[in-house]
Amino acid sequence: MPTVMPKVNAIDRKWYVVDAEGQVLGRLASRVAAILRGKHKPSFAHHLDVGDHVVVINAGKVHLTGRKLTDKMYRWHSGYIGGLREVPAEKMIKAHPERVIEWAVEGMLPKGRLGRAMAKKLKVYRGSEHPHSAQKPEPLLKSGRTSS
Repeated sequence: MPTVMPKVNAIDRKWYVVDAEGQVLGRLASRVAAILRGKHKPSFAHHLDVGDHVVVINAGKVHLTGRKLTDKMYRWHSGYIGGLREVPAEKMIKAHPERVIEWAVEGMLPKGRLGRAMAKKLKVYRGSEHPHSAQKPEPLLKSGRTSS
């Protein structure tokens, strides 16, 4: 029996909302990355973007375990000589909590064009409000399952 390949126009994309309050960053990011990839669907294909959209709220209330809050450093380079920037995780979560979750999830997605397309379906917000209520996102439970 041949493997059935999902057609691009037949992919059913849902919207999920995840509350990051009190959740550990890495565990949250791995669950969100799996949904963005579409690994929870029977029609999963590793070479296609069959995943769903994810809205993460309360990004500023995410937790890090151990001493990561003080020891973990976020690094990036501007491209200029001496342009290396380093910020501890504690300062980064206060200043840009959306960026912390986005970078954690993007690191778990495939590299290249496919991963960038999957990352565009991630929306992260600092507070509990988001502008995607028209899409009727389903709440995602802490176990990674939907509420229905």
